[in-house]
Amino acid sequence: MKNMNDIKQIVRQQVSSERFKYKLIIYSITMVHIVLFLLFGVLRIWPMVVFNIGSIVVYIKCINIIQRGYDHEMIKVFYMTYWEIIIHSFVATVCVGWRFGFPQYIIGLIPFGYYMCATLLEEKKRYIIATALGLIAALSFIACRCLSMLVSPIFQLELSILAELLIYIFNSICNFVFLFMVTVIFVWDMQRITLQLRSQNVALDNMASVDPLTGLYNRRSMQDFFDQILSTEEDFSLIMCDIDNFKRVNDTYGHDFGDVVLKEIAHIARQQVGDKGYVCRWGGEEILILSKDRLDHTCTTAENIRHDVEEHVFCCRGKELHCTLTLGVARHSVGAVIEDTIKHADSRLYYGKQNGKNRVVTPFNSQ
Repeated sequence: MKNMNDIKQIVRQQVSSERFKYKLIIYSITMVHIVLFLLFGVLRIWPMVVFNIGSIVVYIKCINIIQRGYDHEMIKVFYMTYWEIIIHSFVATVCVGWRFGFPQYIIGLIPFGYYMCATLLEEKKRYIIATALGLIAALSFIACRCLSMLVSPIFQLELSILAELLIYIFNSICNFVFLFMVTVIFVWDMQRITLQLRSQNVALDNMASVDPLTGLYNRRSMQDFFDQILSTEEDFSLIMCDIDNFKRVNDTYGHDFGDVVLKEIAHIARQQVGDKGYVCRWGGEEILILSKDRLDHTCTTAENIRHDVEEHVFCCRGKELHCTLTLGVARHSVGAVIEDTIKHADSRLYYGKQNGKNRVVTPFNSQ
């Protein structure tokens, strides 16, 4: 249940993040149109004043769609924005000509279109539609230029060179800011996706290398550790552990109690071994420990594990239980076969089982 809640929280954060990006883009475009509304009002270009009022209304509608949060409506926001910018560029070109730089906004539609199509459309359609819209934007930009050369603007503005330059610079800055914004959002998305992939890869690696019940390494991971340490040609030790009378625990108290015993013994073993080795669930109730410590210290570690398990009280659903552990220790020398060392540890474990259990059998006390 906790994992499901975590997933839901991630999804909610993701949706909220997408809305924030869309609103940031639409708010920015709306602010530009408010400035253009005021500019055309000062210049008395009334068709553009009316057009920008309509544009502001369109973007307010877009903001309402984003706030409702319906994913299937987000594509409407993109198409409304896309066509409004193209139409605005044509109307501005007809009204005041090319020299003020209003058609520049069309350039920003190409990366904007690819980003929006990539985030809103299905994989099969996104690149075809984005490319088609990019071509439309490029042709529209060229068409505006051709239109300005063939048709004189309706309003012949007599402005100073400075005023004309300032309007051109304003349009250029707005276009570059828009391009910069889309680029930053794209880069941020790529970083977020990369981090998610890394996190998922770590989770998958853990699933593949860790026993889900005990949190110990599994046999596959232990084999990797064997390969690593054998390549260093260093001596190491193995401790094979087995829970005494574990079948009786499961039969008497149930498998839930058995799982509790396994998990808590695994925790005790991890605490005692620390960073001096690796603890693996070898199979069933068997635990195999690879110790990089000296043999005498390894034997002490094994005895500490046995003692801690013996003293530990296992609790489940109001029931309490004491368990014991039998352990066999074997030393692996350079040049030996790892399977033989495992067999030595296992045979000492078996000897301990046959001779009273709850004991550690080492090379020092075995027959």
